[in-house]
Amino acid sequence: MTSPGTHDFRVLDTELLLESPILAVRRDTLAMPGGDTGRREIVEHFGAVAVVAVRDNGDLALVRQYRHSVGAHLWELPAGLLDVDGEDEITTARRELAEEAGLGAGRWDVLCDLVTSPGFCEETVRVFLARDLHEAERGEVEHEEADLLLEWTPLDEAREMIMSGEIINSIAISGIMTAAEVLAGRAEPRPVDAPNPWRPTSLPRRRREAGAGPDLKKLPQ
Repeated sequence: MTSPGTHDFRVLDTELLLESPILAVRRDTLAMPGGDTGRREIVEHFGAVAVVAVRDNGDLALVRQYRHSVGAHLWELPAGLLDVDGEDEITTARRELAEEAGLGAGRWDVLCDLVTSPGFCEETVRVFLARDLHEAERGEVEHEEADLLLEWTPLDEAREMIMSGEIINSIAISGIMTAAEVLAGRAEPRPVDAPNPWRPTSLPRRRREAGAGPDLKKLPQ
C-alpha cells in the first residue's frame, strides 16, 4: 500500500461509450490503491472561454440564455467552446464577445481558470477580463443564442445577484468575483498568453486523428 497522495492511478483500459458533436463519454478502468480496479465514466469536452466585459463606469455585460439541462434561462457571461482546431483561447474569446455581445475590447487579461465538474468532466474554462470596449460586428446567431438577452449590470449588483441565488452559473460566479478583486485593486490579472495546462486534449486529439477540422464538432465518419 502506497502512502496517501502518492498512488499512481494508471489507466488499464478505456472504452468509448458515446460520441456527440460537442462532447464524448468514455469509461476508464483505473488501478486503485490496494491492488483493486475501479471504473470511472468521464465526459470529454473541448474546453471553453468566458469574458467579463466591463465598461468604464464599472457595468459588466451579462447574458440571459436558455439552458435545457436545467430547463431555465440563466444569467451568464459571454462564452463559447474551444472547438476550432489550433485556435488559442484569446482568439475564441474575442469572437464570442463579438457574437454574443456585439463588442470588441482594447485590453484583455486572464482572470482565472476553472475545472467546472472535476468529479466526472474534463471541461475547463479560461475566464478573461475585457476592458476599453467598443462596438463590433455581431454576426449571425442561431439556436439558443437567437433568444439571448444582453444586459449591462453594475458590478456590485452582479455580486448581490450571486449572493441572492439569481446567478448560479459557476463560470459567471468565478468571473464576477475575480473581476471584483482585480477592479478593486486587490489582485493582479495574468497576461493573455499565460500557460494553461488544464485545457482538455482527449476529445480534440481524437477528432483531429479522425480527420475532423478545423471544426472539431464534426463527427468521425
